[in-house]
Amino acid sequence: MAHIKLANVTKHFGSHAALDNLSLEIADGEFFILLGPTGAGKTTTLRLIAGLERPDAGTIEIDGQDVRQWSAAERDVALVFQYYSLYPRYTVRQNLAFPLKSRIRNYSPAEITDRIARAAKTLRIEHLLERKTDRLSGGEMQRVSIGRAIVRDPRAFLMDEPLSNLDAKLREALRAELKELQLKLGATFLFVTHDQIEAMSMGDRVGVLNQGRIIQVGTPHEIYNRPRDLFVASFVGSPAMNLMPGEVRDGRLMALAGRIELSAGGSLRERLPCGPGPVTLGIRCEDIRIGPGEVAEARVHDVENLGVEKIVTLRVDEQLLRATTPAALEFPIDSAVRFGWNPHKLHCFDVVSGANLSLA
Repeated sequence: MAHIKLANVTKHFGSHAALDNLSLEIADGEFFILLGPTGAGKTTTLRLIAGLERPDAGTIEIDGQDVRQWSAAERDVALVFQYYSLYPRYTVRQNLAFPLKSRIRNYSPAEITDRIARAAKTLRIEHLLERKTDRLSGGEMQRVSIGRAIVRDPRAFLMDEPLSNLDAKLREALRAELKELQLKLGATFLFVTHDQIEAMSMGDRVGVLNQGRIIQVGTPHEIYNRPRDLFVASFVGSPAMNLMPGEVRDGRLMALAGRIELSAGGSLRERLPCGPGPVTLGIRCEDIRIGPGEVAEARVHDVENLGVEKIVTLRVDEQLLRATTPAALEFPIDSAVRFGWNPHKLHCFDVVSGANLSLA
């Protein structure tokens, strides 16, 4: 297991800043998710920790030791990629044995056999040991790829979108298996993904990364319910948070051309712009209510049936809002409905900085 700390790390590729003064701390034995869009700097962060790249500035520590001058082998971390990196003409057993046969490890044949047996049992691939890897399914190959990592008993596991090439059902199964594996091993996991479902379902904590900067770090509950700014609010959540233009007027929040009017509570009132002006309002789909007693009227623009629930898209003039409802409810397209939302779940964002003014 390992405690990992990055402090003020910067990395450029030519004129492009892949990471910009990034600081991050991952606790010993933690399942940490690094979440962000393509190009945010996730893989660069992973490669810097692994020793495959060197930072231009800043420090990287593993268990309190500065490892910037250490080789990848000396850092003793295991990498698992989205592409399986297996030898297709080798059997599963031979692939698992390969990382154990380097000269720096010098394991005996008996110890190699024991480590392979333990890894195969943990990952439930004992029945595949004598099979060539080019005859395995995608899920089986990814299990073998993970097995190549755990046979070494590394200080930390670094996983770069390992589930992205799998179909939806298999991704769901392996998410649960990876979390179970991490708990069983008690190991430090850094898992990189752009998939928020993976982040929310697997991570002890999540770090949201954008344009080489850490925007927010917190538990999945904190990231989802208390987004620090507009980027986190719009990126995390499926469906995405509803965002709409609003206005501050006489200490009240106005939205949807005055159809919605809310008083700003004490702590929020203190953080609103001093005078009247624009803000951006946000509300999660599950916090919008549809029913005859609600305060505003909309037209049903679209309905997505997801089985256990429906996502109903409402149209108010040119503004579209999405709401989740029980699957049994019927909403004919273009029918008129009444809607409102939970005012305690409303987020208010500064239009210039994007900061969430709703946070105490």
